[in-house]
Amino acid sequence: MKKNLFAKLLSLGMAALVSSSVLYGCKKADNSTNTSTKTRTSNKPGWKKDAKKKVTLDWYVNFSWFATKWGKDVTSKYVSDKTGVNLNIIAPSGNESEKLNTMIASDSLPDIITLNWNDDGVKKMIEAGQIEPLDELANKYDPYFNTVADKSKLNWYKQDDGHVYGYPNSSTSPADFKKYGNKITSNQTFMVRKDIYEAIGKPDMSTPEGFLNALKAAKEKFPTVNGQPLIPIGLHEFGDTGNYSLQDYLANFLAVPREKNGKLYDRIDDPDYINWLRTFRKANQMGLLSQDVFVDKRAQMEEKMGQGRYFALLYQRSDMTTQEGNLYKKDPKSIYIAINGPANSAKDAPKLAGVGISGWTLQMITKNCKDKKRAVEFFSYLISEEGQKDLYLGKKGVTYDTINGKDQFKPDVLKLRDSDRTAFDKKYGASLTFWMMQDTNMILKWQPETAEPFKQLEDWTKGKVVDYSKYDNITPPVDSDEGEINTAINEEWGKTLTKLLLAKSDSQFDSILKAFNTKKKALGYDKLMKYENKEMSENGKKLGYK
Repeated sequence: MKKNLFAKLLSLGMAALVSSSVLYGCKKADNSTNTSTKTRTSNKPGWKKDAKKKVTLDWYVNFSWFATKWGKDVTSKYVSDKTGVNLNIIAPSGNESEKLNTMIASDSLPDIITLNWNDDGVKKMIEAGQIEPLDELANKYDPYFNTVADKSKLNWYKQDDGHVYGYPNSSTSPADFKKYGNKITSNQTFMVRKDIYEAIGKPDMSTPEGFLNALKAAKEKFPTVNGQPLIPIGLHEFGDTGNYSLQDYLANFLAVPREKNGKLYDRIDDPDYINWLRTFRKANQMGLLSQDVFVDKRAQMEEKMGQGRYFALLYQRSDMTTQEGNLYKKDPKSIYIAINGPANSAKDAPKLAGVGISGWTLQMITKNCKDKKRAVEFFSYLISEEGQKDLYLGKKGVTYDTINGKDQFKPDVLKLRDSDRTAFDKKYGASLTFWMMQDTNMILKWQPETAEPFKQLEDWTKGKVVDYSKYDNITPPVDSDEGEINTAINEEWGKTLTKLLLAKSDSQFDSILKAFNTKKKALGYDKLMKYENKEMSENGKKLGYK
């Protein structure tokens, strides 16, 4: 699987626990300022008329890990031949923010831009007048865009000036949640190494006592893995604002609500959440929370996952597919499986995050675009069912055929995809190799059943996913008063979380938490909550919630 692809998706739904996110999200429009331009529609795709005229568009993807080139594989060649559009895909070789900020400052943005929807660069480019409104481009050049685009997603990303500047990928609207229901999955999983878990008797790890006993048993029975120390529990890496695993992941497993009585609920104050943080503190006191967990970065974690050194992981399943696949090849018993992890005292089912209406990334056409007409026509093609099918299945007769009445990958193509994703991407380029406009719900009709060992992890999350879209985009801009408060509180929480885990006793834990809550108030928490509650309320109206 492409490096870290769906891991990036999940990070979108993960806001910092104290508020919703530390990053900027597009501010929603005041409908009173909307432009009055009539929206034009058409059932005739503009790209078909212009397909014989060749054009190359520069498409910047703001992720250093995305090194895939267009035009080297079956699918992208097929799409270019069909539409007349060739892409020069550009990705930063180093720090993404530095590269993007340099292009913004020098007004040297390429034709098309892809970056996280909550990246502060979105705001910067729009305010600098460097992005073309998609609604204007569609009305002027290709009304077919307005026919195939999801209206709820356009409305969600409408700005205060009434314009829409970007279109999301991997976006799931409230209507999608109703339509696709139990087919929607989450990346949030509690995993254990299958052979070790079975060897210690498949214990219930949903209670604090059972959780600690299982970690202890695993460490005692398997002190080493291939000559290296076993790590009882693995988490996301620690950062300036805390740790995803011990924030929204844990709170979602505990089904801690995000709001009560129409107001945002501070999940840090929840008794079940506090109790489980105390459990992790005790795990550290018992020698079950390895010091590696506090210092390891992504590269070190991936290496240890590949070695199977973790017994348990509160982690995102799709971020370790390469390691899981390699473990499966070596020994199917050594893989990680999803089980019921930490639960609240009432034993409620988890309420896991999927990808909401904000999606993962925004795709934008810049003012510098050399051919805006072809760019918006290409957008229309990509988000249409025809484009989604082409980018997912590839070229009929080569990558897929109609088999048993269904369009699906040819057996040898699917086998390569599931056994060597890198080789598959290079040769065929299908199945979300080029993900920039992917509609993860529309493609469900063509997706084959997930292969093991990934199927069990995916299936476990089905039926446990809820829509958290209402809480997207509620964070204040980073340069506002409330934004500065948010940043300060999040950074204070980042320092506090580590102190809580390292506390020598529950009483010391309580003192540290009390000090944080006092500091949070002093930093302006009430003012921040007033802002975010207002934004949340507006989101609810926009999404049609009562």
